[in-house]
Amino acid sequence: MSRGRTGVSVELGDCSPRGSRQQWRRSSVTEFGVEGSESAGFAVGTADGTVLALDAEGSERWRTPGDEMAVALAEFDTSLAVGTRGDRGRVRLLDSSGDEQWAYDTASDLGGSAKDTLFWYPFVVDVVAGRPDETGDSGLYAAARRYERDGDQRVWRSAVYAFGPDGEVRWRYETDASPISLSLDGSRLAVAYNRCGGDHDCGLMVLDADSGTPVADWDPGTAGERRVGDVSLSGGDLAAASHGDYRGYLLDADSGAEQWATELGVERALGDETLYAYPNHALLAGDAVVFVTGNSFPEEGREAEGRHPNEHTIAAFSREDGERLWSSSVGGFAGEVVSSGERIAVPCAQHFRDRDAEAHGLRVFDAREGLVREIRAEGIVTAAALCDGRVAFVEEPVEYHDEDEVRGTYRVRVEQI
Repeated sequence: MSRGRTGVSVELGDCSPRGSRQQWRRSSVTEFGVEGSESAGFAVGTADGTVLALDAEGSERWRTPGDEMAVALAEFDTSLAVGTRGDRGRVRLLDSSGDEQWAYDTASDLGGSAKDTLFWYPFVVDVVAGRPDETGDSGLYAAARRYERDGDQRVWRSAVYAFGPDGEVRWRYETDASPISLSLDGSRLAVAYNRCGGDHDCGLMVLDADSGTPVADWDPGTAGERRVGDVSLSGGDLAAASHGDYRGYLLDADSGAEQWATELGVERALGDETLYAYPNHALLAGDAVVFVTGNSFPEEGREAEGRHPNEHTIAAFSREDGERLWSSSVGGFAGEVVSSGERIAVPCAQHFRDRDAEAHGLRVFDAREGLVREIRAEGIVTAAALCDGRVAFVEEPVEYHDEDEVRGTYRVRVEQI
């Protein structure tokens, strides 16, 4: 561990540099421990499967090995749930000392990888945990998917799981669509499906958390398999980032009824091109609704000469009426957006066309006011978490295809905000 003027840095070992284009997740970080107490801190998942726990100031408490990329983390009571990407696509539960309590292989349901490549591996895309109810019981939820091709057809197999504290599968909700994220609020679990190319033809499902029974659903109603990029559930509302029509929506969680919608990355004619940008993230933070957009794409082909005016933009709206509160550039591709109270953190990776290393870093926003702080990074920032007035974020090395230079190292940094 090394200390800087404002924070600390913990090395995470060796990993190959990222390239010019974005790649799938291979690192993760989450708050871990009771906020405001001596146990408050962070947990970090790495590309080689190692998981480590840090206190709030960044000192290491423990680390435990793994054999598949630790790509999703969630605190579950006093334990830590880990979702992996690899041959087995595992959900692991580690106790407060890092010892494994149980593990479940999603490949036993979804099948193993048809090719020995990252994109084809079973992938636990998200894990979320509920707080104990009046009986003292609680639940852990995970979404996993597996991809393969059948001729020209993309084929997805996926499942959403509810686990008890002992690893028992309480229920399983299986589809032939591709889940991208989960959001839990009390007795409701929202599931966003970013690709629906089979019989399951709905981009957003709300399930009863106790039984897995569908309660409500919503879809942008657009052609093609692209549907929903992210979902956030809180206080009876759903925020959805639509990949179908490039808009952001606020929905009623019990019925799926639309309350309002806003244009984010909708098609714009610029010169000889018509460009769009995917809204990749949605977040309910207090009385604000936040969306973050990604890369520009042309209506025809994949390589755009121009840039959509809302590319790589974070925008906040009033939950009540959809009025825009503020917007700001995030500089490059954001792998996620996280919050704690009114604070929002956005880890920024590379702009895969402009490749501007000055954009690498982490940006912290206030849900009502906008930008609070920018933290520069030599490498790209791929994951972040907030706890007790601090932010922890993973920095990964990057080597652009037109440069003979590796920028950054593989590490987690903890800074005060």
